[in-house]
Amino acid sequence: MAAFILMQGDYVWLDLKTGREFDVPVGAVVKLCDSGQIQVLDDEGREHWIFPQNATNIKPMHPTSIHGVEDMIRLGDLNEAGILRNLFIRYNEHVIYTYTGSILVAVNPYQLLPIYTPDHIRLYTNRKIGEMPPHIFAIADNCYFNMQRNNKDQCCIISGESGAGKTESTKLILQFLAAISGQHSWIEQQVLEATPILEAFGNAKTIRNDNSSRFGKYIDIHFNKRGAIEGAKIEQYLLEKSRVCRQAPDERNYHIFYCMLKGMGPEMKAKLGLGLARDYSYLTLGNCTECDGRNDLADYSSILSAMKVLMFSDTENLEISKLLAAILHLGNLRFEARTYDNLDACVVVRSPDLLTAASLMEVEAKDVMVCLTTRTLITRGESVTTPLSVEQGLDVRDAFVKGIYGRLFVWIVDKINAAIYRPPTCESSAIRRSIGLLDIFGFENFFVNSFEQLCINFANENLQQFFVQHVFKLEQQEYNLEDINWQHIEFTDNQDALDMIANKPMNIISLIDEESKFPKGTDATMLYKLNSQHKLNTNYIPPKNCYETQFGIQHFAGVVHYESRGFLEKNRDSLHTDIIQLVHSSRNKFIKQIFQADVAMGAETRKRSPTLSSQFKRSLEMLMRTLSVCQPFFVRCVKPNEFKKPMLFDRELCIRQLRYSGMMETIRIRRAGYPIRYSFAEFVDRYRVLMPGIKPSHKQEDLKGTCQQIVSARLGKQEDWQIGKTKIFLKDLHDMQLEIERDKAITDKVILIQKSVRGLKARTNFLRLRSSVVFIQKVWRGYRSRKNYQIMRSGFIRLQAVCRSRKYYRSYRITRRRITLIQARCRGFLVRQTFWRRLRAVLTIQAYTRGMIARRLCQRLRAELQRRLDAERQRLAEEEQLRNQMTVRRAKAQAERKHQERLYLLARQQEERDREEKEEARRKKELLEQMEREKEQPVDHSDMVDRMFGFLGDSGPLPNQDGQAPAGFEDLEQAPRGEEPDEMSNDAPPLPDEEEEDLSEYKFSKFAATYFQGLSTHTYIRRPLKQPLLFHEDEGDQLAALAVWITVLRFMGDLSEPKCQVVLNDGSEKIPVMTKIYETLGRRTTYKRELQELQVEEEKRNSVRHKLVSLTLKRKSKITEEVRKAAGIITIVAFPLQMCTKHRRCSANLDKTHFCNCSVSVK
Repeated sequence: MAAFILMQGDYVWLDLKTGREFDVPVGAVVKLCDSGQIQVLDDEGREHWIFPQNATNIKPMHPTSIHGVEDMIRLGDLNEAGILRNLFIRYNEHVIYTYTGSILVAVNPYQLLPIYTPDHIRLYTNRKIGEMPPHIFAIADNCYFNMQRNNKDQCCIISGESGAGKTESTKLILQFLAAISGQHSWIEQQVLEATPILEAFGNAKTIRNDNSSRFGKYIDIHFNKRGAIEGAKIEQYLLEKSRVCRQAPDERNYHIFYCMLKGMGPEMKAKLGLGLARDYSYLTLGNCTECDGRNDLADYSSILSAMKVLMFSDTENLEISKLLAAILHLGNLRFEARTYDNLDACVVVRSPDLLTAASLMEVEAKDVMVCLTTRTLITRGESVTTPLSVEQGLDVRDAFVKGIYGRLFVWIVDKINAAIYRPPTCESSAIRRSIGLLDIFGFENFFVNSFEQLCINFANENLQQFFVQHVFKLEQQEYNLEDINWQHIEFTDNQDALDMIANKPMNIISLIDEESKFPKGTDATMLYKLNSQHKLNTNYIPPKNCYETQFGIQHFAGVVHYESRGFLEKNRDSLHTDIIQLVHSSRNKFIKQIFQADVAMGAETRKRSPTLSSQFKRSLEMLMRTLSVCQPFFVRCVKPNEFKKPMLFDRELCIRQLRYSGMMETIRIRRAGYPIRYSFAEFVDRYRVLMPGIKPSHKQEDLKGTCQQIVSARLGKQEDWQIGKTKIFLKDLHDMQLEIERDKAITDKVILIQKSVRGLKARTNFLRLRSSVVFIQKVWRGYRSRKNYQIMRSGFIRLQAVCRSRKYYRSYRITRRRITLIQARCRGFLVRQTFWRRLRAVLTIQAYTRGMIARRLCQRLRAELQRRLDAERQRLAEEEQLRNQMTVRRAKAQAERKHQERLYLLARQQEERDREEKEEARRKKELLEQMEREKEQPVDHSDMVDRMFGFLGDSGPLPNQDGQAPAGFEDLEQAPRGEEPDEMSNDAPPLPDEEEEDLSEYKFSKFAATYFQGLSTHTYIRRPLKQPLLFHEDEGDQLAALAVWITVLRFMGDLSEPKCQVVLNDGSEKIPVMTKIYETLGRRTTYKRELQELQVEEEKRNSVRHKLVSLTLKRKSKITEEVRKAAGIITIVAFPLQMCTKHRRCSANLDKTHFCNCSVSVK
């Protein structure tokens, strides 16, 4: 019959009836149905040929199951096969999220999908469930906005098996909440950075998951009234400390060890004595040191940066690394068996690991050996030391290592909480709200299950009961109390198993605790008590015989068998007195800090410290109380396969997870139930905006009728909604529809308010603008009037000024004519007075001159007369003498002849004097003319220097004997050369001969090579220096040295003279020369600018002509007329050298010489 109904391309359910527990019908498509047999191709790609007589195992498929739906309560095939195929189809399309009402089902893709970008965060912000495709961001968004809308704390419970993706889902929700809180503050970054640290110290690679959380955590994120994150708090549950000491095959230790060995620098590793991961026993027990999906080097950098963000100091990071390194070194210790006094004993083989571990913990190596090989028992006040066997020594070592790591992890969590937790103030405590994220270990069932698995599965039983209670129990109980039309739905309840484990008297946890407190309690006695108490319970599976050490428990997810060996030791979780004393003797403050509570309890540690199971039970009870006061959201994570491979869907594994999680019952109750419920007052206050004219709830008398009126008007009377005694019950679809209409109505009202407010604002702005315009007009008009008034006033003032100027001009002209007349009269008077004064002076000069000429003529005539009289007397005397010798006539003639001769001689002498006077007058005239001509000629500096310093001559062989002495000083050189002064004979006797000192080493070239700066040598250069020859610290000394060198260049004629401006009669001749030199040397900016100009000028002088000119010493400079006159006066009348200071700069070589001498004396 089915062959005639089915057609090619139809989708059907194919029940293969294999008989396996988790086998369900599989979806298939009909390929061929007209050949007597039916050929179908199932979802896994296998072909099946079915005979028509066996077609009873084929059933038609509902259209909703063909391509899948986003919300599984809409499935037409409401069975396990329909749920499984819906997840399978979406998983193959890389769609991993599916709704079950408000519950999210997430299938681990084992690959990174591009659906977590900032665009997706913006896309899912402020959206209700159902508006967008299913996503983890939608759950986070509804948590956040329900917290703000209902003003109630929220929680998100993420459950699933190990490897199902719970940790990643938690991180994604954290990322979304940090993004939409809108503040992007430092605290948000700190909350996000806590995850890498917790994962490094609390996660490890297992056979089921590369990043399995080996502890549980509840992150409580606190928000202020604006919805911004203001803090968080992390609670940790049951760290798997045994993983530090042992791992199953293909598993690793905690991530931090491998990250530290990969990412730590060589210097730090050498300081801690670390090597490679394969060198340590604690890291190689699982024969796996690498993880393909992780980059330990990059993760270590992320861990360090996260620690900096969370305020871990460098000292704390170093102490953490030292303890981790000490754990690795302790794991490499080897024990050898010994026998002392017929007692089994052991010793620790000395090795570098022992010394390194002791130095890192800052204890003595011998104390570590004693602590690990002996045990001290205190009996009646006396201490007894007993040796330990090798097995006991290994247990003590492992217990010590687990104690260090466990307490280090607790300290790290407390350190993170100290950074991110903000205690509520009195004002904010009432308005602070929170969202809790629970990421706890999933249900575990290994080949060998121990005490840790019992605690983990106990926690999952509590979470399952919380889920059952909220989804099934409380919901159906509320339906019955409200007396609405409802058919009860059966569901699987795990309360009996939970009572057996922890709730009822004599439960498993209490029996384990009781046996742990007995000093002689063993794992065998504990197992005996469990069998005796619970062997009749259907959820307890006792051992098959008395030799087995395993017992089983029927959990909600299946039967798990636990190995009882080691239960009590793990439950006690105590450290021996020797270990506490070893920690107390340590010089390391950090290890004392993390063991502070144990050290305080001292020797009574075993008796006082609570057991691990009691601590864990108390933590779970507090967690359940916290979750019970929050509005929960559930995320069910599903693991698609055991091989951690993408795009591989294990049907039996998935259906097992769906079955024990109660997904079928969840879909049924979500489909038939009413997950949205409001009290009448809440419904009226929230949705009265949909009906105009409805008053608030506190003003209503018939709230139930008002609610019915609103819901009938908006949803219709035929829709599946119900009204109870105090509440109204709605579907998710109805709530979304009402919320959309409410948002629309509120938006319309907001637009109306905005329109009115904007109109008011616009009118207010218009009035303000109009008043401003009127005020501006008033001010402008006043300004224009004042401006016109000023123009008119200035015009009248100008007119007054013109009139007054004309009046004053006329008065001025009259006064000017009068003054001109007075000036003419005065000038005439002064000219006449000057003329007469000069006339009198000329007449006086003429009189004196004529008198002088007359007197000179008189004197000459008198001298002539006197000479003639003398000659006449001499003639008479001679004539008188000759008369005695000859006749009178002859005597007279002879005397007359001699007299004539003397007169002739006197005439000749007079002529000679006249000629000499004329010659002297001519010479003076020529000298004056020559002086006039020299004034017109330029001054030759070289000739002047030669004339003034020519007497120096060339250097002689002896010192102080250079050249010929100047005129007037020749007598100083004419001392007799052959004569020795008398004082030479009185010299002291000669001193004894001494070694002659070689003066050839003291050369100027060596001095220059040693002390001159830069590339300067001992040779003379004809250009300005860029830096002084010798080093000067003061900038003024440097400029002075450069100025002296410029002066030397000008003196030598290798640098042109600057243009001088002659300043006459300014009183500068009264200023001392040294004062002017100091002022000149002090002009730093002037010399600096002059040096720069000279350097630029020097660079331009690169032609052959400039080079030739720079070689000569005789260069003539054109100077002003006043300077030439001054130079002429100096040359002729030997005017003092101080006259050169009248000019601003010396222009002659003589002036330069004087300036150089003055400069050298200053230096």
